[in-house]
Amino acid sequence: MRGHRDGDGHEYGDRGQVAVEFLGMVPLILLTLALLWQVVLVGYTYSLAGNAADEGARAAAVGGDCEGAVMRHLDGAWAAGASPNCGSPSGGMVTVVVRIEVPVLVPGVGGLFTVEGRAGAIWEGATP
Repeated sequence: MRGHRDGDGHEYGDRGQVAVEFLGMVPLILLTLALLWQVVLVGYTYSLAGNAADEGARAAAVGGDCEGAVMRHLDGAWAAGASPNCGSPSGGMVTVVVRIEVPVLVPGVGGLFTVEGRAGAIWEGATP
């Protein structure tokens, strides 16, 4: 629909409406993208914590360097806020707990909350 004309012959109407609506939606679009990115970071942090705990448990089960194995499997930004807990063999099992802080939007910036990865392996080393 074309715009209407006023008494002087100038056209008025809905011209520019799409641009105004788009500008109004930009903050909502950016907020949605930021929230989706944060969800990706949370999931990736859980994945890293679980994998690092699993690798640490494998190393500890054969009497290897558990903390070294954990830290080798963490990326730089996540390694800074990581705290591995390599337990001693108990009941024929070795249990490793890795706690990692979830970054806020950018890896290496702040900590939203801490996630925990746990893993266990059967003790295969010499009698403790």
